[in-house]
Amino acid sequence: MKIVVSIILSTFIFTGVFSQDYGWHLGDAEDNSSIGISARSLYSGILKDMPSKTVIVAVIDSGVDAEHEDLAENMWINHDEIPGNGIDDDSNGYVDDIHGWNFIGGPGGNVHHDTYEATRIYGKYKYKFDNAVPGKLSKKDKELYEKYLKCKEEVEEKKSKAQLSLTNIEKTESVYLNSLDAIDEVLEDREINLENLKMIDGSEDRFVGIGKNMLLDLISRGKDDIDIDTLKSIIKELNQAEKEIHQVKVDYAYNPDFDSRKIIGDNYNDPTERYYGNNDVEGPDASHGTHVAGIIAAVRDNNLGMDGVSDNVRIMSVRAVPDGDERDKDVANAIRYAVDNGAAIINMSFGKGYSWNESIVEEAIKYAEKHDVLLVHAAGNDNKNNDETDNFPNDEYQGKGFLFFKGKQKFFNNWLEIGALSYEKGKFAAANFSNFGETEVDLFAPGMAIYSTIPDNGYTFLQGTSMAAPVVAGVAAILRSYFPSLTAVQVREILMTTVTVINEEVFIPGSYSDMTAFSKLCVSNGVVNAEKAVKKAMVTKGKKKIKKKEQNTRA
Repeated sequence: MKIVVSIILSTFIFTGVFSQDYGWHLGDAEDNSSIGISARSLYSGILKDMPSKTVIVAVIDSGVDAEHEDLAENMWINHDEIPGNGIDDDSNGYVDDIHGWNFIGGPGGNVHHDTYEATRIYGKYKYKFDNAVPGKLSKKDKELYEKYLKCKEEVEEKKSKAQLSLTNIEKTESVYLNSLDAIDEVLEDREINLENLKMIDGSEDRFVGIGKNMLLDLISRGKDDIDIDTLKSIIKELNQAEKEIHQVKVDYAYNPDFDSRKIIGDNYNDPTERYYGNNDVEGPDASHGTHVAGIIAAVRDNNLGMDGVSDNVRIMSVRAVPDGDERDKDVANAIRYAVDNGAAIINMSFGKGYSWNESIVEEAIKYAEKHDVLLVHAAGNDNKNNDETDNFPNDEYQGKGFLFFKGKQKFFNNWLEIGALSYEKGKFAAANFSNFGETEVDLFAPGMAIYSTIPDNGYTFLQGTSMAAPVVAGVAAILRSYFPSLTAVQVREILMTTVTVINEEVFIPGSYSDMTAFSKLCVSNGVVNAEKAVKKAMVTKGKKKIKKKEQNTRA
């Protein structure tokens, strides 16, 4: 996945903007500067002293730090399982699944990096179609062939770009380091200052000239006490981080020969296989998933970090998203695991442009729909129109056909697709990176500069539709907690019809020149509003029968 590729924003950029309020997304929708979700006053207002039921929200993601100081209290615990005894005590097929399950791990460890789906499709059909004669292919094979060619072009082009970037970074680093060595040699033991640098002639030696200009530039920026060795270390460190990004693309993401399933040990060609993985719900890099979990369920009013959207909630961590694209088999199994173990809501902050086996995910979504589970999915961060481009998984499926006729296009009614809102009002309201769609994206939620939890008791700002989706999942959890007789379909309907409507034109994501009505960006024409949703829930008759013992539970 591009883990619905969230960008870490430097904290200092936002401390000036949000120095008084790191939880801007929880604020009032009528605030002068930002459109919040009107959640902050709920608990001291209309929800005060109201009974509620503990709701389980599954987070299908990269993993969650279950011991985080601001999350541990709100992590789901499988009380039917005895920790660490190596026995499947509850006979659900998963051994020691205390906080959830990891579908991208195995006896020998965990998958960290993986390929993109386009790479897998390219690799799958490479030997079949590399020397194919298009005119001799069957109609079915022609469709696959076109898909193969599209994936091949994308993978080879992007892999070449990554390799070129690596080469350029290494060349640039070499020039900078050699230049600093050269100017250091000329300076000898003299102090690095404007007077001494002006005395040096950099015209005869290229490296001396570059080194001189580098130091002059630093001095002009007010830097003093410049140390050559420190500068070289900084350059190496920054370049190493950049090189690793491109190296991962070359070695894993766009490498059709890389096989991560060796770590897992499953039969990848069997989409019905369900019982594999391990119980490590954190994995090698749980930054994204932990941030998502905190937005939903960070412990409220504990004077730590920040507050989650919902209060009486438990997070079930289901790890299925690597650094790369998630696999359909793992996503389908993650959904089924969450449903079978009591989740009322599933947050899915991931997505991709291709699908290996779309039908198995559709069957899992139908399974969730049948069991009254709401799915909340991030729309993507490519500033694309989802009405025109594929984004998997989604709420569309094909009904049953008859003979040679295809079935009608249908939509799941337990699905919400979420775009990202900026912290600015007016024409900049839609986050510039967010995907959108008049028919494919349901509503928007705050998704820029969202402060939340990261592993090892840390906190940071992230942005993305990955952050917007859990805001909505959190509001859905409030409704399912305080109004437990509401079905998933009813909760969806309430959220869609109680948005803060934006009746003005905004910049189309990806552009600072083209504008459109906000109503063209999503179905609901608005932003999730917790207060309005609660008020509507209070006058909505639930369709779900609730046992008395479930009516008021705080575990």
